[in-house]
Formats: sequence, C-alpha cells, structure tokens
Amino acid sequence: MKNDSIIKDLKARLNHDAIRGCVASSSGKIVDFNNRGVADLFNMLCTSPAFLENAVVADRVIGRGAALLLAKGKVRQVYARLLSEPAFEVLSHAGIDVEWEKLVPNIINRAGTDVCPVERLTTGVDDPEQAFVIIRKFLTKTISK
Repeated sequence: MKNDSIIKDLKARLNHDAIRGCVASSSGKIVDFNNRGVADLFNMLCTSPAFLENAVVADRVIGRGAALLLAKGKVRQVYARLLSEPAFEVLSHAGIDVEWEKLVPNIINRAGTDVCPVERLTTGVDDPEQAFVIIRKFLTKTISK
C-alpha cells in the first residue's frame, strides 16, 4: 500500500467513535488504539516495539509526550487531527513526516484547566529514552490511584 492510501485509510478509521488512534506497520497490518492519552502507544512500545518501526500513525491528539514515544518507536509518518507545537518540533527533529489538521501551542488536559500532564512532564526533554522513563513513572502512578 502506498503511503497516501495508508494515511487516507488511517484518517478514515479515526471517524469511528471507539478508535482514538491507529498504527499501520511496515507490513501493512493495522492496530487500533481505543484509550485516550499515551497508554496504548506506551504499551505497544513495551510489548511490540518492532511493530512501530517505519510504521504510519494516525491519532486524534498528539502532544509532546506521544511525539517522543513515536520517535523512540522510529515511526516513519504521523497524522494528527490536533497536534501541539512542541510535538511538531519533536517529530520534525526526529525526521518523521508529520501532517495535521490543527496546530495548537499545547495540548490541554481533559478538564480544560491546564496543559496536559504528559506534555508538561516532557517539557525540556529531548531524549526519547528519558521521556519513556518519565511517562512510565507517570502511568504507573496513574494506574495505582
């Protein structure tokens, strides 16, 4: 499948209410993400890191933390309906092709009161490995609450 048709297919999948994001591996296999935030992407990095290498990713929202995880996973191309400027910087620096519908200064938390906690935690972090550790600690704390 050509990149254009892969992106078109992934964008269409985002129209389904249950699908928050999706990944097409370099072999063409597609996996959907159903949860908000970075948990599904983080879990894929932990369980199937090779799946992300040279993959194409589409997501409703991509902030800095997700961008650092995508860089760690060595994805090839990213599409986001909503992309933060810090995420764009990370993806561009990593050499990942990126396309978006709306570019915003930051991703806002679910309550709409502040910057997304993962975006805030990864501010100033340029190393995807360091971001992975920070996000793992954050997710572990969040799950144990």
